[in-house]
Amino acid sequence: MRNLKSIVFVFCLAPLVAFASESAVPLDTAPIKPRDMASLQRGAKTFVNYCLSCHSADFMRYNRLRDLGLTESQISENLIFTGQKVGELMAVAMPKKEAKQWFGVAPPDLSVIARSRGPDWLYTYLRKFYRDDSTATGWNNLVFDKAAMPHVLYELQGEQILNVKSEDNGHGGKHEIKELALAKPGSLSKTEYDAYVADLVNFLVYLGEPAANKRIQIGIIVMLFLFLMLVLTYALKKEYWKDVH
Repeated sequence: MRNLKSIVFVFCLAPLVAFASESAVPLDTAPIKPRDMASLQRGAKTFVNYCLSCHSADFMRYNRLRDLGLTESQISENLIFTGQKVGELMAVAMPKKEAKQWFGVAPPDLSVIARSRGPDWLYTYLRKFYRDDSTATGWNNLVFDKAAMPHVLYELQGEQILNVKSEDNGHGGKHEIKELALAKPGSLSKTEYDAYVADLVNFLVYLGEPAANKRIQIGIIVMLFLFLMLVLTYALKKEYWKDVH
């Protein structure tokens, strides 16, 4: 019984240990626009160009991107670079064994990453990379310390460095303040890069639940129908009971 309690305690503690490895950085609000088809199309293009080489999306088929206003020929010509067919899953060509050797951990599937991490976490994470020579990749991240993922978008954002300063915490002690500074500009300005990342996160949110917009639309129609039926039912009740009351 004591061993069982110990096992349960370890399983309950495991998520806390995982979260403890991440820095407590305030998350920026992701400007998600689930009905913006142009943004979703741009995000899909970024995803297949920068993410799909390492990360898979095994729960999504290419032809589902027709939801974004794309035709099968557009998907085939602009978003598939591996010789796959439009009806196939968005799988990655990189073997997981080799990926684990190169990065220390196999890159996770991104099908539901926006649902597990949240869009605000992703939006902040993709904008908080900085140079760190102590890591294997030469990169680190304020949101996820010692992240195995290198900064694949650094040519767009540029290279940031970490500045750490100490300030009085008001209780006779000191606390560290970590700030990022742009040391080498990228091809995009800060505003342009933030918008670029927002489009990518917007697509990742869509990837986690492609039918979300349709579900919301059906839900609104059902609620309107129920409201109409309520009015009709009340009118029918008044008609049946008019002679009694």
